[in-house]
Amino acid sequence: MDRALVGDLAHADHPVAAPLDDASVDRLLRTALAVPPGPRSVLDLGCGDGTWLLRALRLSPDLSPDLRAVGVDLSGAGFERTRTAADAEGLGDRLQLHVADAATWSAGERFDVVLSIGATHAFGGLVPTVEAAASHLHPGGRLLVGECFWEQPPSARALAALGASADDYRDLAGTVDALRSAGWEPLTGHVSSLAEWDAYEWSWTGSLTRWALEHPDDPSSGEVLELAAQHREAWLGGYRGTLGFVTLLLARRPGR
Repeated sequence: MDRALVGDLAHADHPVAAPLDDASVDRLLRTALAVPPGPRSVLDLGCGDGTWLLRALRLSPDLSPDLRAVGVDLSGAGFERTRTAADAEGLGDRLQLHVADAATWSAGERFDVVLSIGATHAFGGLVPTVEAAASHLHPGGRLLVGECFWEQPPSARALAALGASADDYRDLAGTVDALRSAGWEPLTGHVSSLAEWDAYEWSWTGSLTRWALEHPDDPSSGEVLELAAQHREAWLGGYRGTLGFVTLLLARRPGR
C-alpha cells in the first residue's frame, strides 16, 4: 500500500498526527493566534491532511475572525475529507490545501503564523525547517514547530527500533539551544507526556489493525496488519519513554 495512504489510515482517530491531546493542540494554537493585533493568515508546512489548519479556523471567531489558512503537503492524502469538513462548517472559503513539496513551495506572500509539526524530515532537520519557515513569515510573525528529542540517551535497542542514530535528535536543552543559536526565542512550549505518546501510538497501531481486520479480502490487509504489529513492537519494546516530542512557539530575534 502507498505510504501516504498508510499514514492517512493510521491517523484516522488521531488526525493531529503528533503525540498531543486536543487540549494541548488548542492551547498552542490559541497562544499562536493571539499575537496582537490578531493574525490574518496561517501556513502549515507539511500539513498532513490539514487538521491543524481546520482546528485553527474553528478557533478563529474568538481570536481572528478573518483568518485565512493555507497548507502544503507532498501527499495530499485526506485533503478532500478536510475540505468537506471545512465546507460543512462554513470555513471552506478560508482554507487552501496544496499538494506540493513544502521544502520548495512558494506562496508569493508572507504569513503571520507558520506551523510545521513533526515535518522537519522534509527540510533536512530542525534548523533547516525554521530557516525555511522564516522565508514565509511576516516580520514579527510566529513559528509553531514540533520536533522529536531524546528524553534519555537512546539505547542500542531504541535506535534499532527507530532505524535512527543517536545524533538524529538532541536532548530537550540541546533542541532549545539549537533554535536560539539560529536566532529564535521560545515563547512557550509543550512537552508531550508519556500518556499523550501512548494514546498516539495505540491509536496509530489500532487504526491500522482495525482497518486490516475489517478488510480481510483487500490485497493489502496482511501487509497493513504486519506493519501495525512491527510498529507496536518497536514502540513498546524499543523507544517508549526514550523518544520525546516538544512543540514550541518561536519568535525571531530582531536583526536575524
